Amino acid sequence: MKIERKFTTEGKDAYAALAFTTTVSEIRNPDGKIVFRNDQVEVPQGWSQVASDVIAQKYFRKAGVPARLKKVSEKGVPEFLWRSVPDEKALAELPEDERFTGETSAKQVFDRLAGAWAYWGWKGGYFSTEADAQAYFDEMRVMLARQMAAPNSPQWFNTGLHWAYGIDGPSQGHFYVDPFTHKLVKSKSSYEHPQPHACFIQSVSDDLVNEGGIMDLWVREARLFKYGSGTGTNFSSLRAEGEKLSGGGKSSGLMGFLKIGDRAAGAIKSGGTTRRAAKMVIIDMDHPDIEDFINWKVIEEQKVASLVAGSKAHEARLNEIFDAIRTWDGSSEDAVDPAKNPTLKAAIRSAKKAMIPDTYTNRVLQYARQGYTSIEFPTYDTDWDSEAYVSVSGQNSNNSVRVTDAFLKAVKEDAPWELLQRTDGKVAKTVSARELWDQVGHAAWACADPGIQFHDTVNAWHTCPEDGAIRGSNPCSEYMFLDDTACNLASMNLLKFFDGQKFDAEAYIHASRLWTITLEISVMMAQFPSKEIAQRSYDYRTLGLGYANIGGLLMNMGFGYDSDEGRALAGALTAIMTGVSYATSAEMAAELGAFPGYARNRQHMLRVIRNHRRAAHGLTDFEDVNVTPVLLDAANCPDASLVALARSAWDEALALGEQHGYRNAQATVIAPTGTIGLVMDCDTTGIEPDFALVKFKKLAGGGYFKIINQSVPAALTKLGYKPSQIEEIVAYAVGHGTIGQAPGINHTALIGHGFGPAEIKKVETALATAFDIRFVFNQWTLGEEFCRETLGIPQAKLNDPSFDLLKHLGFTKAQVEAANDHVLGTMTLEGAPHLKPEHYAVFDCANACGKKGKRYLSVDSHIRMMAAAQSFISGAISKTINMPNSATIDETLAAYELSWSLGIKANALYRDGSKLSQPLASALIEDDEEAEEILANGSLQEKAAVIAEKIVEKVIVKEIARGREKLPERRKGYTQKAIVGGHKVYLRTGEYGDGRLGEIFIDMHKEGAGFRAMMNNFAIAVSVGLQYGVPLEEFVDAFTFTRFEPAGMVQGNEAIKNATSILDYIFRELAISYLDRTDLAHVKPSGASFDDLGSGDKEGQKNVSPVSDDAASRGLEVLRQISSTGYLRKRLPQELVVLQGGSSSVSAVSSVQPLARTADGTMAPQPIPPLGGVSIAARTETSVEAVSAMGMDARTKARMQGYEGDPCGECGNYTLVRNGTCMKCNTCGSTSGCS
Repeated sequence: MKIERKFTTEGKDAYAALAFTTTVSEIRNPDGKIVFRNDQVEVPQGWSQVASDVIAQKYFRKAGVPARLKKVSEKGVPEFLWRSVPDEKALAELPEDERFTGETSAKQVFDRLAGAWAYWGWKGGYFSTEADAQAYFDEMRVMLARQMAAPNSPQWFNTGLHWAYGIDGPSQGHFYVDPFTHKLVKSKSSYEHPQPHACFIQSVSDDLVNEGGIMDLWVREARLFKYGSGTGTNFSSLRAEGEKLSGGGKSSGLMGFLKIGDRAAGAIKSGGTTRRAAKMVIIDMDHPDIEDFINWKVIEEQKVASLVAGSKAHEARLNEIFDAIRTWDGSSEDAVDPAKNPTLKAAIRSAKKAMIPDTYTNRVLQYARQGYTSIEFPTYDTDWDSEAYVSVSGQNSNNSVRVTDAFLKAVKEDAPWELLQRTDGKVAKTVSARELWDQVGHAAWACADPGIQFHDTVNAWHTCPEDGAIRGSNPCSEYMFLDDTACNLASMNLLKFFDGQKFDAEAYIHASRLWTITLEISVMMAQFPSKEIAQRSYDYRTLGLGYANIGGLLMNMGFGYDSDEGRALAGALTAIMTGVSYATSAEMAAELGAFPGYARNRQHMLRVIRNHRRAAHGLTDFEDVNVTPVLLDAANCPDASLVALARSAWDEALALGEQHGYRNAQATVIAPTGTIGLVMDCDTTGIEPDFALVKFKKLAGGGYFKIINQSVPAALTKLGYKPSQIEEIVAYAVGHGTIGQAPGINHTALIGHGFGPAEIKKVETALATAFDIRFVFNQWTLGEEFCRETLGIPQAKLNDPSFDLLKHLGFTKAQVEAANDHVLGTMTLEGAPHLKPEHYAVFDCANACGKKGKRYLSVDSHIRMMAAAQSFISGAISKTINMPNSATIDETLAAYELSWSLGIKANALYRDGSKLSQPLASALIEDDEEAEEILANGSLQEKAAVIAEKIVEKVIVKEIARGREKLPERRKGYTQKAIVGGHKVYLRTGEYGDGRLGEIFIDMHKEGAGFRAMMNNFAIAVSVGLQYGVPLEEFVDAFTFTRFEPAGMVQGNEAIKNATSILDYIFRELAISYLDRTDLAHVKPSGASFDDLGSGDKEGQKNVSPVSDDAASRGLEVLRQISSTGYLRKRLPQELVVLQGGSSSVSAVSSVQPLARTADGTMAPQPIPPLGGVSIAARTETSVEAVSAMGMDARTKARMQGYEGDPCGECGNYTLVRNGTCMKCNTCGSTSGCS
C-alpha cells in the first residue's frame, strides 16, 4: 500500500517540527504523600501536566530497558526497522545498577509503538516500498506526539517492548494464528506477540466443568482481568432454576452461577489489580430467571440498607439492655429480671419494637448473668467499597438485558410474554410484558442497572449473520460482535484537526486511513488469551477506530451540543471516519485478501454497507432494518464540504468492497476513551459533552490554577463578540483575581477602614487560594495586632468562631456576594455581561455550572446525539445518560423507548443519587420551603450550609425531661487539632469530674464566618443536650457517616484517617475518646481501656505484693481525677511509672467481663485478669508535628468541575468523573473500565 506524508517531510527527522521539554511528573495522594515521581520526563512542548503525568506513570516502561542496545539484522527487513536487543558487551562495562532502567522520554514510547507496527506491517506485506514503511513510521510517531490520536491502553503497556528493547518472558498461556502459515499456535513468548486488545466477548455453554462451560469461563475471565482487559458474556444459554438435569436432578438456576462469577471477579480485583474487574453480564428477556436478574442489584442494595440499619439497631438496643442492668441499684439477681427492673423491661420492649430477635435479647440477659457488661456488635455503612457491599452479590459487573422488537411490541400492546426453558424451548412461565418492562424501568431508576441492548437493532447491522447472531458486548457496550472475539481500540482527537477557523477534513481522512491500517496490523501481530478468541479474531479481524472530543470541537466552533448543527456535524464526521475506514479495509483486502469469514457473509456485509451509504445520502429505502436510522442532516451541517466528503467516502467504501471484499468485519466504535483521553488532553471524552466551563489546570509539582475552558473564548469569537466583550465575559466566569476594583469591597473601601499597603497585599495574596473572600478577612491573614489595634476589634471577638470581620466593618451580605463574584468568578456564563441569552445553549454542559448556573443538557439531547452518530458506526457507542434525581420511572422507560426508536443499539441510564452509596443531602431536611429550594437549585456551598443549619435545628428542638447538670468551673478536657479534607478543625472538650463529656467547642480556623458560626452554634446545641442528659451515644449514632463537604482525608489524628464530613469526624473522635468506640477508629488506640483491661501474657500470676480491692483501684481513680478521660481515650497511657503498692489478699477488681471479638469475627466473652497491687502515676509525652494541608477549597473546586465525590481507588484523590459506563480519575488516569 502507498502511504502519503501529511504531517512529516521525507528526509527530515519525524520530530523536526516539534519541540520537546523536560518536566517533573508527580502524583500525590490527598494527604500529600507522593505516589509517583519522575524528575526527568521528556514530553512534547504544549502537553499539559496531566497528560505528562499519565504517560509517565501509566505508559512509560518502568524497568528492564537496557542502557545499551544493538540492532539485530533481519533478512528482507529495512535496517531502520531491525529490532533491538541488549548489548551485553557494552552493558558489562556499566555499573550493575545502571545497566537497566525505565523509559524517560515520550519519544521512546512513540518510537516503540510506531516501530513495532511498522515492523509487523512490513513483514505482513502492508507497504509497497521501503519509503512507504518509513512514511508510515514517521506519520504515526508525529500523530502520537501531537496528540491527534491514541491506541487503547494495552497497546501502550505491551506493544514494542520486544521490538525496541528485546524484553521477553515465558509464555502466559496465550495463542495466536501465525500470519504466514495461518495455523493456530501456542505462544512461546510473552512479548514477541503483544496483547493489544482491550475488549473481549466470551461464550459460555450450559455445562458445569468441561471446556467452554461455566467453571471454565471463570478461568478465562480471570486471565483477562489479570492483564487489565474487560470481558462480556451473554449467559442466556444456562438453564433456569428448576429445569431438569441429565442426572435426574433439577438445576439451581442461572442466578446461583452468576453469583459465583461475581465473587470471582471481586476476588481478582483484590488479588492484585489496580481497579475493579471490568465485566458485563447479559441476559435475554425470554429467560425464565429474567425477573430475578432484573431485580438482582435492587434487592442486593436493599440488603445493604438492611445490614446498615439492622447492625446499628442491634448495637444500640442490645447495649441499652446492658445499660439498664448496669445502672440498677438493687440486688444483682433483680437487675436481670424485667419484672423487677422497669428500665430493663423498657429496654427489652424497645428492642422488640426495633425487631431485634428474641434470641439475641435473651443472649444479652444470659451474658449479664455471667458478669458481662457490654456487647460488641459490628456495624456497617453504605460506602460503595465497604464490608456491607462486599458481603452482598452483584457488585462486580455491569448488567444488561437483551430486548427484542417482539418484546417491545408486546409491551406496547400490553400482551403476555412467554419465558422459555433453555433445554427444550418449552414455555416455562407467561408474564405480562408491560409489568416486566416496568420492572426494568424501576431497577434502572433505583440502582442504575440493568442497561438495555436492543437485540434486533444490533443484528440488523450485523455483517456476519451466517456465523451466528450477535448476543453480547464488552463491558462498556461499544464492541458488539460474535462471541469469542476481541477488539482493539484507537481514538482520534477531533479538536486537533480544527485550526480555529476550519476543520481539516483532509488530515482527518488521512489519519482515519493510517489508524485503520494500524489496527489491522495489530490484529496480525497479536496474541490472545484463549484458542477460540485467537482463531475467531483472525477469522473476522474486527477493529475499533473511534474519536473523542466532539463536545470540545462543537463548543470551539460555536455550536451547542443540543443543536441541529451540532448533531449534523457529529453525523458527518462519524460518516467520514467509518466510510474511510471501510474503504481502507477494502484496499487492504485487494492486497492481502478479505477476512476468512467474508465469503459466506458477502451479501450480508454489502447490504450493511449499502444501508450506511443510504443514511449518508439521506435516502430511506433501507434493506432489512427493523428501525429506520437517523439520516445525515445535510441541510443543517454547517460545513457542506463535510457532507460531500462523507457521501464520497461511502461511495468508495461500497465500490471497493464490491470489487475486493473487506479485510475487517467491523471497523469503528465510539469508546469512552478514559486514560487515553487524558494523554491526548481532550476536553471531552468519546461522544460526551463538556462538563464545566471553568477548569483547574494542574501545575508541575502539585497544585492547580483556575482557567476558562479554552473552548469558551473560541466560541465567543465565532459568535461575533469583540475582544473586550470576551474579556469581560471570561472574567465573569473565572473572576478578576483581585479585589482592587471590586464593587463595594475594594482597595479604596479598605483604606477607608485603616488598611495599609501591607494588609492589602496580604489580602491579595490570600485570594489566590480562597473560594470565598470571607475566608481571607480574619486575624490569621491580617495579623492579630492589626485587627486589635487598628481595626479596634476586642480579642474576645477575634477568638469567637462566629465573628464576621467584613460584617463588623459594615459591609452587607449583598456587597460580599458581589465582591465574591467579581474576584473569584461565578464559574458559569449565565448572566454574563454582553452574552446574549440565545447563545447560552452553546455553553450548556452535562452539569449545571457554578453557583448561579441553572442550565444543563437534557436527557433527550444526549440520546439524539448518539442517534446522529449511530447510523455510521460499525459497533455501538459507550455512553451513560445522566438523569436528574427528580426523574421518574416513566421518564426512565421513555428514555429507553426513545433510544430504540432512533436506532441506538445500547443505552445505560444513571439517575443522580440512585446508588445507595450516594446519599442525598435532602435526607436531613423536613418541611422547609427555603431549604428545599436551595437543595433543589442551590450550589454545593449553599447546600452544605442548609444541612449544617438543619442539624443544629434538630438538636436544639429535642426536649429532655430532666434538669441541667452544670459543669465544674475549672474542668478537664483536651484540644484536638486536625485537617479534614484540607480544612483545619480544632475540637475542644470539657468534662465532668468523673470524666464524662459535658461540652464541646468546634473552631474552623480561616473559614467563612457563616460556616464557623453554624459549627459553633451546633457545638453549643450538642453541649446543652449533653448537660440535659442526652447520651453521647445518641449524637454519635445520629451524626457519624453523614456526608457533606468538607470531607476526605484526615491529617493530625492518630486514630481517624478519613471522614465523610466534619460532623462524621467530630463524632468519631468523641466516640473513640469517651465511649471507647474503637469500631469507629481506622487505627485502634493503643493501651488498656479504663473499663476493659483485657488479658495479658502474665495472666494469673501475682505482680509484686498483693493488695486489697480498694488499694488496687485507688490508683486508677487518681489517674481519672488528674487527667482528661478524652485525652487518654479512656485508656491507660503506655508509658507508666509503676510504684510499689500496699499488701493484702489478692482479688479481682470486678467479676464483670466485657465481650471481645475473636479472630473469626464472632463475639465471645473476654476474661479480666486479677489486678496486681500497684498504684500508678502517668507520664505522658506529646509532640506536635506540622502537617501540610491541602488548599482549603481544593475539593470544593473539584466537585464544582463535576467530579463524583468518591475517592479514586488507586491514588485516593476525589477526582473521579463518569466516563461512558465507567469511572475515570482525572489525577492519575485510572479507569474502572477496559479503556
